[in-house]
Amino acid sequence: MTLEANLSVGTVAKRAGVAVSALHFYEKKGLIRSWRNQGNQRRYKRDVLRRIAVIKAAQKMGITLEEVKETLSTLPEKRTPNKEDWANMSRQWQHQLDEKIAYMQRVRAYVDGCIGCGCLSMQRCPIYNPEDKLANVDGGAVLLDHPELGD
Repeated sequence: MTLEANLSVGTVAKRAGVAVSALHFYEKKGLIRSWRNQGNQRRYKRDVLRRIAVIKAAQKMGITLEEVKETLSTLPEKRTPNKEDWANMSRQWQHQLDEKIAYMQRVRAYVDGCIGCGCLSMQRCPIYNPEDKLANVDGGAVLLDHPELGD
């Protein structure tokens, strides 16, 4: 298999299962790259398909594009991830996923009784804020982000 940049944007979009606009967006964000042929048309190397697969898998796990970019930038010469690279990346992201799962479990525990606004008006609020002790902490749903503050 040659790594020559000869895949058109339409071919890559179809094979990767993404819109052409997504490819342009990924390129603008520095996640993938293309080359221009003599007719000034974008061309991609075949390994871009694996890179897009990694991007899509990470997004399905809730990893942001910025986090994906940061992780991909650690690869030597910004190469496309191989099997070993994927194993390392997935281990890095497991900690983030654990934190997101814990956050969602906290949200689930509070969702039926309060939105976590820190208000003083809800007498039955499971994360009630007596005497407005959180007034100087932050605005909005602070207790959902910092449940230890509600104790």
